[in-house]
Amino acid sequence: MYLSRFLSIHALWVTVSSVMQPYPLVWGHYDVCKTQIYTEEGKVWDYMACQPESTDMTKYLKVKLDPPDITCGDPPETFCAMGNPYMCNNECDASTPELAHPPELMFDFEGRHPSTFWQSATWKEYPKPLQVNITLSWSKTIELTDNIVITFESGRPDQMILEKSLDYGRTWQPYQYYATDCLDAFHMDPKSVKDLSQHTVLEIICTEEYSTGYTTNSKIIHFEIKDRFAFFAGPRLRNMASLYGQLDTTKKLRDFFTVTDLRIRLLRPAVGEIFVDELHLARYFYAISDIKVRGRCKCNLHATVCVYDNSKLTCECEHNTTGPDCGKCKKNYQGRPWSPGSYLPIPKGTANTCIPSISSIGNAPKFNRIWPNISSLEVSNPKQVAPKLALSTVSSVQVANHKRANVCDNELLHCQNGGTCHNNLRCLCPAAYTGIFCEKLRCEEAGSCGSGSGSGQGAAPHGCP
Repeated sequence: MYLSRFLSIHALWVTVSSVMQPYPLVWGHYDVCKTQIYTEEGKVWDYMACQPESTDMTKYLKVKLDPPDITCGDPPETFCAMGNPYMCNNECDASTPELAHPPELMFDFEGRHPSTFWQSATWKEYPKPLQVNITLSWSKTIELTDNIVITFESGRPDQMILEKSLDYGRTWQPYQYYATDCLDAFHMDPKSVKDLSQHTVLEIICTEEYSTGYTTNSKIIHFEIKDRFAFFAGPRLRNMASLYGQLDTTKKLRDFFTVTDLRIRLLRPAVGEIFVDELHLARYFYAISDIKVRGRCKCNLHATVCVYDNSKLTCECEHNTTGPDCGKCKKNYQGRPWSPGSYLPIPKGTANTCIPSISSIGNAPKFNRIWPNISSLEVSNPKQVAPKLALSTVSSVQVANHKRANVCDNELLHCQNGGTCHNNLRCLCPAAYTGIFCEKLRCEEAGSCGSGSGSGQGAAPHGCP
């Protein structure tokens, strides 16, 4: 009886696990910046690379239309039904809530009946082009983690460009082109993401996949993020270590999925035929019922929390970093150049914490500095308490009072390269490092840094100084 019950529970677990496998905890790693661990020497801090959770980023964006008066309803006008282009008795009226279609309806909750959507004015000024720019801004750098999905309530446009900005809208670059005829519209051969590879994943393509035909999914346009991830993580995104490694070491790849703004350029509405029906121009317009953008705040692997306050997103920075993206070291923590965290080595990564700067150490005449392991350092004067140190070592040292040799601690003076502080007296270093603060590679002492046979954690990202 117990065996059969166990087997039933096991079978249920296997079933649930198999269902969940296609969608692993893709972005569930790096959700802690530091944790206390217990060692033989006691409790110490373990610092890790960290990042916020992936979330729906449309809750935090601002939308702008160009031209600003392109939304229908002012003045009121009639337009044709979606299913029957010759039934033109629908009305758009901005002064009546039930008949208005403002831009915010592109991001409201779905499931309402009837569905809500933004709608442009009709193509009543044909042959002048009916073109609209929809700009989505976050005033913050974000990293995309899932497909961008745009759902049209009208037909999908015959021509459209999705663009991105990395400098808050000052400059733009194309993300993807969409057209019923790529060669005619943009002088590009049509492609799909399936035609790409690891080596061409950054190629900007024109696709006809989302512009031709009127199938059940004919309202939806995708910009495929996950299909590009799959080139490195496998078709079901199971090998995330491979993807993280590529994102960590290939700057252009990481930047490809990073934006501050997105712009949807609607260049030609859905016509459905070669020629525009000039007798029924109320058939032609744009209408969008939903836009999905999923991602996370970019915090350079120095924060797990991104707060939204006063209409602004900001990382809550750890590792002695600061700034909207944790992009610099705090004051008095500039003992070495700021560096983003690293996904490597998997699964904890490298925190690359900022360390105290020289100016925070103090002046020698005002304090008695007591240093441990003096015998291992070069003493410039036998009567001096403080030995002569290299500048790079001094930057990692804090002044201790005369009762205690405070070489490191877990708040101000972090041991470098993954080392942990033991009783404020010494750093316990990973196998690849040595020195008071784990600041030196062992291979450097052996004279083998250049041999390419670096061993141990951290040797690959740092290399020989």
